[in-house]
Amino acid sequence: MIISDTVDYDIHRVENSILEESSDCIAIEEPLEIAIRYFKDGEWIVDPLMVTMRTPGDDNALVSGLLFSEGIIQDKDAIDTIDVKGENKGKYDVDNSLIVTLAKGNQLDLKNLQRHFMVNSSCGVCGKGTLNAIEIAYEPNIDKAGPIVNIDLITELPDILRARQEQFANTGGVHASALLTESGKVLHLAEDVGRHNALDKLIGHVRCNDMLKPLEQFVMCSGRLGFDIIQKAVMSRIGMIVGIGAPTSLALDLAKKFDITLIGFIKKNKYNIYTGAWRIS
Repeated sequence: MIISDTVDYDIHRVENSILEESSDCIAIEEPLEIAIRYFKDGEWIVDPLMVTMRTPGDDNALVSGLLFSEGIIQDKDAIDTIDVKGENKGKYDVDNSLIVTLAKGNQLDLKNLQRHFMVNSSCGVCGKGTLNAIEIAYEPNIDKAGPIVNIDLITELPDILRARQEQFANTGGVHASALLTESGKVLHLAEDVGRHNALDKLIGHVRCNDMLKPLEQFVMCSGRLGFDIIQKAVMSRIGMIVGIGAPTSLALDLAKKFDITLIGFIKKNKYNIYTGAWRIS
């Protein structure tokens, strides 16, 4: 059982040129090993899927979100169970190995995933072994009709997000992804040391609980908007992504290709709409 996602460390703090003993609240980072179990040719097969660094907590949502984002599943019913796999306790008595059992009838082809090794917690694409593995597994249609968000709401979003970031308030060391309504109401928020993990946790939770309504909602992320963030949005047909940080060129190319509204560099009184300005009224 996870007691906490943070740990207190003894440190020294300097203020006004005075060095003092103190303590600091630090976000826990632990590896999570994920294996996948599926039925093929009359027998159950277990294959390693990946290892990722993450903040413990919401692990089932993280795993579910990963499977959605990688195109391994398209529906929550494709997952039969998510169980602890063996004894792999971390330093903080956290279960660090999970096995996902897919319902019978769900086929799996791991050849194109190329993810049988460590993925850095800051980048969801780092574990991709080849350029081909970065390609979208399938191309969903994203409806351009919504959401429609008021032009003045965007500059308020950093404060709205920060007010709900409990782990960030304690540690200053985690990212967040949130699902919001067109009016700016936060429906769910997930935090993790990894940008992509936070979004996977969010997607896993909202899709497994039938909360996602892309025509009426959008997603906000606390960090940089890279290709991996937009890819995950595409796979869940999310039409609008807002971030406090900057996007990359590859993220912009992908957002433009799939008619995603991408907004970044939000300041007190300004922001950039990189693609899909029609969703801002």
